[in-house]
Amino acid sequence: MNKNLLFKLGTRGSPLAMWQAERVQALLQETNPGVVIEIEIIQTTGDKILDKPLVQIGDKGLFTKEIEIALVDGAIDLAVHSFKDLPTQLPEGLIISSIPERDSPFDALISRQSSSLSGLPANPVIATGSLRRKAQIMVARPDAEVVDIRGNVNTRLQKFHDSDWDALIMAEAGMRRMGWVDKISGVLSIDEMLPAPAQGALAIETRIDDQRTIALVESINDSDTSVGVEAERAFLAELEGGCQVPIAAYSIIDGEIMTLHGLISSLDGKNLVRRTTEASLSNPALTGCSLAQAIKTNGGQEIIDILSH
Repeated sequence: MNKNLLFKLGTRGSPLAMWQAERVQALLQETNPGVVIEIEIIQTTGDKILDKPLVQIGDKGLFTKEIEIALVDGAIDLAVHSFKDLPTQLPEGLIISSIPERDSPFDALISRQSSSLSGLPANPVIATGSLRRKAQIMVARPDAEVVDIRGNVNTRLQKFHDSDWDALIMAEAGMRRMGWVDKISGVLSIDEMLPAPAQGALAIETRIDDQRTIALVESINDSDTSVGVEAERAFLAELEGGCQVPIAAYSIIDGEIMTLHGLISSLDGKNLVRRTTEASLSNPALTGCSLAQAIKTNGGQEIIDILSH
């Protein structure tokens, strides 16, 4: 076949990552007749180390580094990531060229007893692998015991099934993509659980000078998703938050106005700063930075200083 119509797409090999890669593959081939997208599975550090909490491993590129190396080296033409896994600073020579329409950004509660955090019994045991979720759980339910959990969606569901825990919290998008909608007890509101920046969105990464691939993937970019995620990621970057700091952000777009919610918290949720701002869609990065600066000056900087030492 014509090599100009063949593109290699790099992804992790987990069931969720494969779903995401196959979704992008289908979208690109539907939108660009004649194009062939081949999927290349690349194992990442985060896939290899499953016996430690993410915070203990300490590498911001846990689920992306090896894929980005393959992209820089030209072994693949594009990479598909869960956007929330991507560090805010990309390797030199790489760019996010397309963001398809976002799936649900919210967090889902899996429980045998309740559809809400407030409805769980006294002193509930709640599983999550996220510091962001843990901090907000401790605000909503100070009596809770939070247990750390790792693994893909299916693994975590099985661990919950085999346990006597009261609840498990995971991203609604991942549950839906894996066909586990029937296992969702309730979807947490942003008042209970503000999502991770870019949660539910996919990022398509390319080489910055690869105009052939950039032109291809731009065909499935969603403008509202791109604007919203840009504000959320700018908020995250301004707070310089890696996996060590509980940070959340979510944008709501209504016409030409964006409402951006953001927070930063201590690990135990006892010191949490949350703010909201409204702005036009003209400069989403500035909106994100401005909200982060407001949070810094109202107690957020102290949280950053403590957690970064």
